[in-house]
Amino acid sequence: MVSYAPTSPETLEDQRLYTEARLVEVACLDCLAKVRVKKNSEQHTAIQWSAEALDHCAEFNRASSQPEGRPIHTACSRLRSSIEQAVKDGAVEIGAEDGY
Repeated sequence: MVSYAPTSPETLEDQRLYTEARLVEVACLDCLAKVRVKKNSEQHTAIQWSAEALDHCAEFNRASSQPEGRPIHTACSRLRSSIEQAVKDGAVEIGAEDGY
């Protein structure tokens, strides 16, 4: 249950900008899973995974088949490389605009 639901247009727009602004679709160069990515700095990368992308991720599927399961705080190294390549290619820009 949501404890706070924004209702003012300004707050809804802030919420939209925080969760949607500058997200770029990036496909893994290995398994072709598509995620949405934003880089606010060299060190910060936000990745939005869909259920479909999780299903396609070969690295996550391999890890999930292990007895202990997939560590949820471990990134996919292949996707990380794909994002780095997208940054080099200019498809993903680095730097927040207006805080987003």
